[in-house]
Parts: sequence; structure tokens; C-alpha cells
Amino acid sequence: MANIYIIEERCVGCGLCVKECPYSAITLVYKKEQQTAATDKKLKTAVIDLNKCTYCGACVDACKKYAAIVLQKEEEARIEAGKDEYRGVWVFAEQRHGKISEVVFELLGVGRKLADKLKVPLSAVLIGYKVEQYAQELIYYSADRVYVYDDEKFAEFRDEVYTKVLADLIKEEKPEIVLMGATAIGRSFASRVATRLHTGLTADCTELDIDPQTRDLLQTRPAFGGNIMATIRTPRHRPQMATVRHKVMKPAPYDTSRKGEIIKKKSDSIIPQWNQFIQFIEDTTQKVNLADADIIVSGGRGLGKPEGFKLIEELATLLGGAVGASRAAVDAGWISYSHQVGQTGRTVAPKLYIACGISGAVQHLVGMSSSKVIVAINKDRDAPIMKVATFALVGDLYEIVPAIINELTKKENVAKEVA
Repeated sequence: MANIYIIEERCVGCGLCVKECPYSAITLVYKKEQQTAATDKKLKTAVIDLNKCTYCGACVDACKKYAAIVLQKEEEARIEAGKDEYRGVWVFAEQRHGKISEVVFELLGVGRKLADKLKVPLSAVLIGYKVEQYAQELIYYSADRVYVYDDEKFAEFRDEVYTKVLADLIKEEKPEIVLMGATAIGRSFASRVATRLHTGLTADCTELDIDPQTRDLLQTRPAFGGNIMATIRTPRHRPQMATVRHKVMKPAPYDTSRKGEIIKKKSDSIIPQWNQFIQFIEDTTQKVNLADADIIVSGGRGLGKPEGFKLIEELATLLGGAVGASRAAVDAGWISYSHQVGQTGRTVAPKLYIACGISGAVQHLVGMSSSKVIVAINKDRDAPIMKVATFALVGDLYEIVPAIINELTKKENVAKEVA
């Protein structure tokens, strides 16, 4: 059947719902132990007699201003009641060719905090081939339980196969929260899993917390081009699913004294004939992984030409860092997408970020604003990037960057002579 109730904190006792109810199912009663300081009169709240209520919704329409009356249809009420069956926080332990993705340790860090608030266990799901040996590492990184699917058919990532395995396990074990990295793999199949489970998914989260009253996961992410931060919740469906950006959460501490449970699982998942792995081609354009780099030198539209990235690469090499780029530079075809930093590219948090000829559109700032030290080089002193920079250098980058390179080269040569 349907369900209807009053949110007492929102009800002001105006009585509009009483007047609109055609079945006289609503009355006003005094709120418990509440008085107004001004009039010393007790406040009233509405109460619904469910024996008289026909769930017509007239009161809900009358209370649009305060939204204090909630009417759930039969399906919504059934789903709401089923929420109590779900317990636990899960992290998808993404790996590629036996290497656990760095974002997994960050997910375990925030997952541990969420699990402790909910007083439930934290679990990891590891799918791959010859990966069982890494399960204990996940326990050292805060997992209480690790589900392991170790089979040759999982050697290469196939979204259709991985989707079935994870969705089936979630249906079986019923976790209330499932976290995945906002990586190429996570983005590829998180939405597929959510669709199979008929639940919601919040992508690219930068912050997660728990509502202590409802146990809802508070999922915060940039919205409207990064102009606002929206907090989203999934109040009626379970599990609550979110993908989280790399480098925005602190990794879980590594503790070899931790004990946990490793659960070996089997899957009857069959690789479809139309879904065949052909070849894995590694990106060799980056000498240093952009997401993990401590130093990043990025170029933007201000370079004026694709040849400008030779200067960026030279500086990055001298510093032992990686090469980044703004979307404008990537869209212009000056450099490949794998170098893009920003909302639609990589999220990075290096110790040093040098932005050369980048104006600092909000979409770019979202992807690098967590950097510890930001050096901006730009002709326009009023460019947005200059306002967030630790050090803002106003001038022609084709004069400033070569000067920096020259000084670094001198110091490098002196160091070699001393050695």
C-alpha cells in the first residue's frame, strides 16, 4: 500500500492541509515541549489519521510551500521498506594487469570513514586474473572483507562481463553504498551496474559524507560547469552508488597488523561472442603518469601554436614532471587528450603545478585547484588562474619559460660537475 507522513520539523501548523482534506483525516495537535519565545504559545503540527486517509494527495498539494507532507506511492513505499536489507560499504578495487589503481586506496580511505559512521564493515571487490595475491594488500589498506574473482576470463577489462559479475554480487550481498573510481574503467561500467540494479549514480564526486538521520550518502560534485557544488542523495533506492575523482581524497593508511576476510568467488559469466579483446595499447606519450605526478607543467591556448609544447616538455623533463594541457589546447589538436587536465580530463593534485598560457576557466580549475603550489605564467594579470596561483608571473611565457629552463640547466650542470 501507499505511505504518507508528516515531516514535523517543516510543519508550521498553518492548517491548510486540514481545510483541503476531503475526508477529515488531518488534525492539528500541539508539538511536544515546544514554545515560541515571543508569544509563549505552544506550536501545532499536523497529524494524519491513516484509518481515514485515502492517499488522494490533496494535502500534499496544499502544503507545497513547506513540503511538510510526503506521499509515497505503493512502489516507492515498497522500495523504502527494502532499504533496511542493505548494509555495508563497498569499494570496487580497480586493477589493470595486476596493478591496483591508486584511486582505490583513496576510496578505501573515505570508505573507512563512511563505514565507521554507519557502524558497518568495509569491503572491496577485486576482479581479474592472478590477482588473489593483492587481496591482503587491500585489507592492510582498511578493508574488512575482500571478495575475489580470479579467473582467466577476467584478465582484460570488458565492461559487459564486469558489469554482470559486480551487479550479481551486489544483488546477493546487498551493500548500501558502492564506490568506484571516476577512471576510464569506472566511468565505462559504473552506469551499467546502476542501470541493472535500478538505482542512482552520482559521477565525479569530490566529497562524501553520511546523513546521520537517514543514513543517506551525501554525494558532492561540481555542477553547472563547476560554478556550484551540488550535494546529491539517493533517498529511496539502494545501493547508493558514486564514482570519485582521483587525487581528491586522502589514501587509507597502510597497516600490516590489520586482519580481514578474503572470500573467493566464482562467476558463471560468459564472454559474449561480439565482445572480444583484440589488443591493449599502452599510452607511451607520457614519461611520467599525469595522475600520479608530483610536478606538472601545463600549456594552454596562450602557447599560440602546437610547437609551444616542445618548450613545455623541455621544462617538464628538467623538473622530472609530467606534461599537462588545457581543453582548448587539446581541442586545437596541439596535444593528445591523455594530457588534458580539468573537469572533462584528469583531476590532479601535484606538489607543483605550472600553468603556461592558461586563462583558468572554471572547468580547468576544478581539475587542478588542489595542487599544493600553483605557478601561473600569463600576459593577462586579471586572468582567473592568476587569482588562485601561489605565484603569478605576468609576462610573455616565451621569455619567462626559457629563462627558467636556462637557470635549471645551469644548476644541473653545476651539480654534475660537483658529482
